[in-house]
Amino acid sequence: MKNRIEELRKKAGMTQKGLGDELGVSRQTIISLENGKYNPSIILAHEISKKFGMSIEEIFIFEEEK
Repeated sequence: MKNRIEELRKKAGMTQKGLGDELGVSRQTIISLENGKYNPSIILAHEISKKFGMSIEEIFIFEEEK
């Protein structure tokens, strides 16, 4: 699953640590999310969407495998 977290974080002028602190997760979690190596829980995805004022679907791009 792809996401726009890095783009949105940078646009907001935030560091990975700053975003992680606001969301209650580690900087490493943010790095893993941005690199597509970790899919968040629905609760974390909801918190991220609230933080950026967007829907989950606008931030996380689910691509079905063919």
